[in-house]
Amino acid sequence: MKEANLHSIENETIISKEENAISLEFVIPAASDFFDGHFPEYKLLPAVAQFEVVTRFSRKYLGTQRYVPNIRRIKFVAPIRPDTKVHLDLTYKVAKGSVAFTLSDADVEGKVYSTGSFEALPEQQ
Repeated sequence: MKEANLHSIENETIISKEENAISLEFVIPAASDFFDGHFPEYKLLPAVAQFEVVTRFSRKYLGTQRYVPNIRRIKFVAPIRPDTKVHLDLTYKVAKGSVAFTLSDADVEGKVYSTGSFEALPEQQ
């Protein structure tokens, strides 16, 4: 395994950004170790990897901690295959201390991969 492929994400693009919300598009390449050992004949992005991606971008763009004390709800409705262009919407509800997310297909309107919300703490300064 090459170090460069460790949990790699490519072509990260901000579609829109507000104070407490962001929409991004990106690709998780087939070479990413996210896909290693998870159904070798039919690779897909594991649920735990989807959530890792969500919390990574929540921290990067919304200033939340990676530590998640509580997942309020989460639903996985379709598999994400390697090299799929993914659209991520994140909304940080500061007063409620939660982040809501939707992972969907950037090229197929209405195709949702997962949705949910989780308790979010602000990054410690």
